[in-house]
Amino acid sequence: MSEPPSSYLLERAWVDGVVREDVLVEMADGQITRVTPAPLGSQNPHDTPGGHGVSCGDRLSAAEPRSLRGLTLPGLTNDHSHAFHRALRGRTQRGRGTFWTWREQMYAVAERLTPDTYFTLARATFREMVAAGYTSVSEFHYLHDPEPQTGDALRAAAAEAGIRLTLLDACYVSSGFGAPPEGVQVRYSDGTAERWAERVGDGPAAIHSVRAVPRDQLHVFRGRSPLHVHLSEQQAENDACLAAYGVTPTRLLHEEGLLGPGTTVVHATHLTDDDIALLGSTRTNVCITPTTERDLADGIGPARRLADAGCRISVGSDSHAVVDPFEELRALEMDERLATRTRGHWSAAELLAIGAGGRGIAVGEPADLVTIGTTSTRTAGTGADENTAVFAATAADVTHVVVDGRVVATADDHDEIGRELADAMEALWPRP
Repeated sequence: MSEPPSSYLLERAWVDGVVREDVLVEMADGQITRVTPAPLGSQNPHDTPGGHGVSCGDRLSAAEPRSLRGLTLPGLTNDHSHAFHRALRGRTQRGRGTFWTWREQMYAVAERLTPDTYFTLARATFREMVAAGYTSVSEFHYLHDPEPQTGDALRAAAAEAGIRLTLLDACYVSSGFGAPPEGVQVRYSDGTAERWAERVGDGPAAIHSVRAVPRDQLHVFRGRSPLHVHLSEQQAENDACLAAYGVTPTRLLHEEGLLGPGTTVVHATHLTDDDIALLGSTRTNVCITPTTERDLADGIGPARRLADAGCRISVGSDSHAVVDPFEELRALEMDERLATRTRGHWSAAELLAIGAGGRGIAVGEPADLVTIGTTSTRTAGTGADENTAVFAATAADVTHVVVDGRVVATADDHDEIGRELADAMEALWPRP
């Protein structure tokens, strides 16, 4: 990759909750250092010879800015990913089944993976994410054996793809409320949470689920931040937790001191009113993964109620049945419509703020930008504003992605990424 330019001239950009034209963004050391929209009513420099016309005046920095046409947004955040699940797309959707039958197919992929094939698959998957507009990812990593090679493979894959990675090492020591790991699950387990902590140290952490870590070992995670945990993805998990401990998974985490602003619970699909109140009052973060939840027929989580209760909401691509941040954000509203038969639960601005993790195109923020084209068959004539991004665009409309001030993906990369994904699948699913 070439050295990053120091500035970008954005035809249109979502800044401070509104779309402004002709925005100059200057960057240094991976951060935005200056944001200067054109004065209202000034000439659009993209219409002048050379693309940087005189209307920019003294706003131009010494280095000539790179011009990005279209609508530019802050970098988008993928808050929950299992990179190796990408190998399941187009396979687990065939025929009938449940989450539990899908899980058996996922185990089959986990058995096949080596550090080398994991690296190849993860690099292609991370490149797909970047090309779709994700500039950062929280990778929920539980396929530990052989460690540290698998973790190193993920770090190297993210670095080559150009995506910012938070590697969440997940503790998994039980196949379900005290039962020992079975089959490929042995690859996930350190034996006890204490041994997991000895291996991981003080880094970002994850509890796979309350069924995968016994209650008497949950104390190991107190005070850890960030901490992620799968929560109430299935009603069966809730029923088993009630049978084992007499409380819901949310209440269990609360009683063990594990809810709060440093914790992100993932899915949170099947919650009681008390669960919602606990998550909201503790300001726990909630990551919803709509395209995975609909693919697995898991259900529709109460995202709006959780936000109203005080939770920060984020989205993730999870199993990568779809890798498209706009589809995840759009689904928050559309799924609520299906569940309630009413419209208008989320505004486009609210959804973009969720997608950007609360960050914006502003001084001091990461130098991450995502530009979408506004002249495709999907986006043309839609207004070229935040509603275009959320309710019209798809990942196919992303034309440029900037991470740490560097262009890491363009629309021209899609074919190459497709070939890389095909090669990764061929290594895992060789043809007869």
